[in-house]
Amino acid sequence: MAVKLLICDLDGTLIDSAADISAAVNYALGTYAISPVTLEQTKACVGEGISTLIEKILVLKGATVPDKESLVQRVLRYYAAHPVANTVPYPGVRETVAALAACKKAVISNKLTALAQEILRALDLLRYFAIVAGADSSLEQKPSPVPVLRVLSLLDVGPEETLMVGDSIYDMMAARAAGIRTVAVTYGYGKESFSEGCDYVIDRFSELLEIVQSSQSNCIE
Repeated sequence: MAVKLLICDLDGTLIDSAADISAAVNYALGTYAISPVTLEQTKACVGEGISTLIEKILVLKGATVPDKESLVQRVLRYYAAHPVANTVPYPGVRETVAALAACKKAVISNKLTALAQEILRALDLLRYFAIVAGADSSLEQKPSPVPVLRVLSLLDVGPEETLMVGDSIYDMMAARAAGIRTVAVTYGYGKESFSEGCDYVIDRFSELLEIVQSSQSNCIE
């Protein structure tokens, strides 16, 4: 079946944002005299939204705080003020989404929608995506299929005509539950085993062109 829609994860798939996320987390942790996390620790904890990220980091640090929500909000405020200080698109992302101009494209992120849109706008990527759906766009987040099914409905595309591109098991679980073929990227933040059983595995985002073309899609210009 020809591909008509690409749904992409954001962090670890389209953009390398770990340094800015880590900086925001460490700014907030410093308020509570908690030792900073490394870049690799941050990468290992991202994927399920900010609240879960903080929970994982507190467990990692063996730390507790009197009000976790205050810590979360401190992270968000700092991150919103410095969203692209060190964030860049992965190699080939801009060229590939531009080449797929005739294909519908959406982003589903566990970030807040406005923040995801702002980052994409700052990196000159927002114009390529018909929909940017964040954590506040639906009642459930990845790995739930709910945000995926919502995007399919809004864009009037069937699951058999769609590919989900992501770097984590949460992306793949959401896609499978929605009946969508999966494309795992190996360069992101996911653990090595997350790509097992995926329909496609790519080492560079540009390899997506060959997958779409092989489906006899008319997306490539």
